[in-house]
Amino acid sequence: MDGNEFMPEVARQWANDVLVWIGFGTLAGLLAKAIMPGRDPGGAVATLAMGIGGVVIGCGSVTYFLDGPRVTPISPIGFLTATAGAFVLLFFYRLLSGRFFREGERTGAPHIRRYARRAPTRAAHYED
Repeated sequence: MDGNEFMPEVARQWANDVLVWIGFGTLAGLLAKAIMPGRDPGGAVATLAMGIGGVVIGCGSVTYFLDGPRVTPISPIGFLTATAGAFVLLFFYRLLSGRFFREGERTGAPHIRRYARRAPTRAAHYED
């Protein structure tokens, strides 16, 4: 017995698909954050979630709207659509969190928010 007899083929395929979507979702999320200029909200977990959501949105949309085989993130078109899906998620996250526009200052067109630079921190020096 090598241990593979206890795991049915369907469960093995699901586990493989989940790991592939997580791995390529992370890469798609990182690429989307690299493409979009400016400061990026969230950390590693947010990038992972955004990438996996991008894979679901991108690959799912292509599979739904185009007649043909299922699109996976391993294929080049799947990776491009996953990155595009993650890019769209990042854009809407920034838009809804108020990182692009501010309300209430002037009427008319919305204003682009500029990111403020932080002053460099100075180390404290103690004398004995």
